[in-house]
Amino acid sequence: MGDVLAAIIRWLHIASVATLIGGMLYASVVMMGAAGALAPDAAAALSEKSAARFRPLVWLAMAALVVSGAYNLISSPGHSSRYLVLLGIKLLLVMHVFAAAILATRPRNPRRTRQMIGAFLSGLVIILISAYLRRIF
Repeated sequence: MGDVLAAIIRWLHIASVATLIGGMLYASVVMMGAAGALAPDAAAALSEKSAARFRPLVWLAMAALVVSGAYNLISSPGHSSRYLVLLGIKLLLVMHVFAAAILATRPRNPRRTRQMIGAFLSGLVIILISAYLRRIF
C-alpha cells in the first residue's frame, strides 16, 4: 500500500506543477497574445474572465503542491547538505511562483502578463532543480 500511496502523491505533485506552470505559460503567451488582437475593452474583459476562471485552479494546485511536497519530504529523511541547500533555493522560487500566481489572478491587474511570465520562468528553474534533486537522491 505504501508504494501505491507514494505513486499517487507523486502524480498529484507532478499534475499540480503541470497545472500551475502550464497554466501560466498558456495564459501569458497564448491568451494574452490573442487578446492583443482584440479591442482594448474586449482584451481587458478576456483577461479578467480568464484570470477569474484560473484562480480556483491556482489555489487547488498550490494546496496540492504543499501537501504532496510535505509528504515527499517527510517520507524520505536523511538528505545531504547539498540537497537541502538546493531544496531551500527551490522553495524560495516556489514562494515566488505562488505569490505571482495569486497576484496575477487578482481582478484589475495591469501587470498580469508580466507576473505570469515571471512565474512560468521561475517554474522552469524549479523543474530543473527538481530533476537534479531527483537524480542525486
